[in-house]
Amino acid sequence: MTKDKNIYINRELSWLKFNERVLQEAADKDVPLIERLRFLGIFSNNLDEFFKVRYATVKRIYEAGKGGKSELGGIKAGDLLEEITKIVIEQQSYSLEILDEIDIELQNENIYVINETEIDDDHHEFIKNYFYQEISPALVVIMLNEDVALPELMDISAYLTVKMSSKDEKDQVALIEISTAMDRFVVLPSKNGSNYIIMVDDILRYCLDDIFNIFKYDSISAHMIKITRDGELDFDSDLSKSFIDKLSESVKDRQSGAPVRFVYDMNIEQKTLNLLLKLMSIEEKESLIPGGRYHNRRDYMSFPSLGRTDLLYAKIKPLPVKGLSLEESIFKTIAKKDYLVYTPYHTFSYIVKFLREAALDPKVKTIKITIYRLAQISHVASSLINAAKNGKKVTVSIELRARFDEAANINYAEQMQDEGIKMFFGVTGLKVHCKMCVIEREEDYKLVRYGFISTGNFNESTAKIYTDFTLMTASPKILKEVNKVFDFFEVNYKINRYKHLITSPHYTKSKLFGLIDKEIECAKNGKPAYIKLKMNSISSYKMIDKLYEASRAGVKIQMIVRGICCLVPGIKGMSENIEIISIVDKFLEHTRLYIFSNQNDPKIYISSADWMTRNIDNRVEVSCPIYDEDIKVELKHLFDICWNDNVKARIINENQDNTYRRNNNPKVRAQFDTYKYYLNNLEG
Repeated sequence: MTKDKNIYINRELSWLKFNERVLQEAADKDVPLIERLRFLGIFSNNLDEFFKVRYATVKRIYEAGKGGKSELGGIKAGDLLEEITKIVIEQQSYSLEILDEIDIELQNENIYVINETEIDDDHHEFIKNYFYQEISPALVVIMLNEDVALPELMDISAYLTVKMSSKDEKDQVALIEISTAMDRFVVLPSKNGSNYIIMVDDILRYCLDDIFNIFKYDSISAHMIKITRDGELDFDSDLSKSFIDKLSESVKDRQSGAPVRFVYDMNIEQKTLNLLLKLMSIEEKESLIPGGRYHNRRDYMSFPSLGRTDLLYAKIKPLPVKGLSLEESIFKTIAKKDYLVYTPYHTFSYIVKFLREAALDPKVKTIKITIYRLAQISHVASSLINAAKNGKKVTVSIELRARFDEAANINYAEQMQDEGIKMFFGVTGLKVHCKMCVIEREEDYKLVRYGFISTGNFNESTAKIYTDFTLMTASPKILKEVNKVFDFFEVNYKINRYKHLITSPHYTKSKLFGLIDKEIECAKNGKPAYIKLKMNSISSYKMIDKLYEASRAGVKIQMIVRGICCLVPGIKGMSENIEIISIVDKFLEHTRLYIFSNQNDPKIYISSADWMTRNIDNRVEVSCPIYDEDIKVELKHLFDICWNDNVKARIINENQDNTYRRNNNPKVRAQFDTYKYYLNNLEG
């Protein structure tokens, strides 16, 4: 196929289109009001990470003097930086409009988010006491001076730039750090049935005279700024340091990474803005984003609910898996049959129960598990430590470089290491992203394996909001090969053969190509041929080209891609047999599911891998076949429920216009209908 820029969508621009879908949720008046604010927070948090990582990467390409067209889907790095900035400014402006709409609707619900000019006598004393008791003792104020170097500003915090003007003396400028340790939203005493909330930024504005009373000034003003830094980790080459030590230092150094975005209140004086840019050595190519009065809108993810459950999504009660009981031995149950746990529709407690049972069972001899992201308080980690205390041989492969979770993983890694657990910290040159566990239990004088393989992290917190499949199994053929993956962690130069699992970095591309080729052959011979894929992202040009080849051969391809999608569907002669939708809703769609027709005897896999170059070539990933016929039927049903969504599904097309799919069919909202599907199964 001729390489032409029009056959791929640029990865970064596609990601911005995904974040626009998050913003659509904030704008959707059918979404509960406080949830809309939280979607604004997610939009902002996503954008922070995008600038830390993806924008920073493009900026590095640009500064290295490389055009980057081949890596960036046919667009030069410099042009891409400008296009990103343009789009982000437009999205930020739209997000402010949404925020203004939500603020009006909150007032209609007797919820008032007030600023420092709206504080009345009833709230004055409360706010002053709150300032002196909660804020003032922890306040960090930096006085600015052109002749004194500015300390490194943290990109997890926002800052108020304070200018003090006087007729008789030189202007003074200071920065007040709005630390993440402060509650961003302060709930004030209610009055006459109305609720009042003020942002900590506005409490600081209200108390400026209390903070700067040692200075003389005629007027004082405050405007918010926020800096985002390059979030990539750089490792030193000191051979005497352990990997944990190097990573710990690199995480600390991230706070002094090169600036990649500077957001400022558009009402700030130009002279003050110029001073800030000079002191922070921010030059022309950095992304300067004029914004509104408030930044760090990711804090809206924790906007107080005020007990207003009517303004939130109704909480679902996680369901039990039919036939799998928390009150009985999980080992005995899965010895007879495989089971699929689908969080958050099912409870994550099955995974914790499995590990707790393994920790206590005298017949369990070994436990091996991979860990990518742990919860802040992890029952998974405590179960493994418990097992080690009971004399089990526990092996943990923990990925210390799981982006922005490095500190939490380092903490647990040190705890587990102290308890005598055998630790692997990834594989040289590769991130370990697969999610799996295998235990060996002595039965009738031989070792029998039990385990689970998942599409998601073993994290109790994210399991409540991420959709993920976990296969619980005692299949000897699958678990024997899971054990081989753990052998690879120990002996990296030995490449194992796999008959059942599809593993990266050695086999994923070739095995998937083989499965696609079978569908191509069937289509050419006039036999039924289809491929159904669900994943987070697809950006590998090699995988995209293969799907284009399948489309040209007549293979019908349905894809559900939540995030980045560099494939252009629906183009005659290239991709007319490919349809793609994206679903953004209450939960984060995180499952990876591959279904191949295989002449109407479907081959089905759940996987930890998206179809991105990093997952295929630069990570350890595992795609697991589903052999249980009941689970195969279940997964096909689940895919179809998502595919038929006509409420939250957006159509991915050449225009990237994020159009909602609407039709005259009965309404299907995939996440709600999935829960109903499992509820109906339980009720028989």
